[in-house]
Amino acid sequence: MKNGIDFTKITTFPAAGRKNLVTIKDILDPTHLKNREIQPPESWKQTEEFAELVNRIREAKKQGKPVVWSLGGHVIKRGLSRYLIALMKNGFVNHVTGNGSVSIHDFEMAFLGGTSEDVATAIEDGSFGMWEETGRWMNRAVQSGYRNGLGYGESLAAYVAKHRKHFPYKDFCVFYQAYLQKIPATYHVAIGTDFIHQHPIVDFAAIGGTSGVDFKKYCQTISRLEGGVFLNFGSAVIGPEVFLKALSIVRNLGFKVKNFTTANFDLFDLYRPRMNVVRRPVSLGGKGFNFFLDHRISIPFLYNRLTQK
Repeated sequence: MKNGIDFTKITTFPAAGRKNLVTIKDILDPTHLKNREIQPPESWKQTEEFAELVNRIREAKKQGKPVVWSLGGHVIKRGLSRYLIALMKNGFVNHVTGNGSVSIHDFEMAFLGGTSEDVATAIEDGSFGMWEETGRWMNRAVQSGYRNGLGYGESLAAYVAKHRKHFPYKDFCVFYQAYLQKIPATYHVAIGTDFIHQHPIVDFAAIGGTSGVDFKKYCQTISRLEGGVFLNFGSAVIGPEVFLKALSIVRNLGFKVKNFTTANFDLFDLYRPRMNVVRRPVSLGGKGFNFFLDHRISIPFLYNRLTQK
């Protein structure tokens, strides 16, 4: 074919019978006493720096400056949605951003109560990612949003709002709760990286168009980052790259964005987060932090420190 392989012949399968490695039961409750007592291991040596970051986030909130949370998919898969939602309600999250996988895991948890299939088995017979409801509903949401000039995240949230009965777990959905609280949730999508791009009704123009709207919204927030905080949790490539480009754009446009705080959270010291989050952005002022902890420790620990009286 002139324009490549024919996607309309792809076979999809109902997600209802799929084995999920993560379910609604794995979502941690920030109000549970046990979770309120989560602490890093005694061997952790960055407690003083962590305390400094907590103070910087509190000061940003006090001064009305943005606190941006950049996410990788494992934040949702590790059951931390309710922490993010609670932090939104407490004013410690003013913008949520992520790659396409973050939106997929969040969307699936909202309607299916589970996410994260067994890739090793499914890739062998071509069934990996071929889930009818996830692919059709998310693509429909994005295509509708594209026609109405919405961004990717707002398109998904508007779809959930319109079809509430299909989403029994929407109270645990980060992008939907952000939508209700008028907090931007933006998603920066690379074509071909997400399994909804495998669906017969996929429209790549709609995906690119809505993600482009989200990038402009994201740049608007970054233009106000002076005195604010940028946090990256587990995004190894997309998050750091999008942040660096947005920062360059707003500085090019004349916005003063020099003194702010950045912090990267992951299990390992990776190149792009270290350079594009922790070092390069704060070369003109501010400070960058690098923390190495499991998200199921770092996010509850940060929540506990931020919300303690």
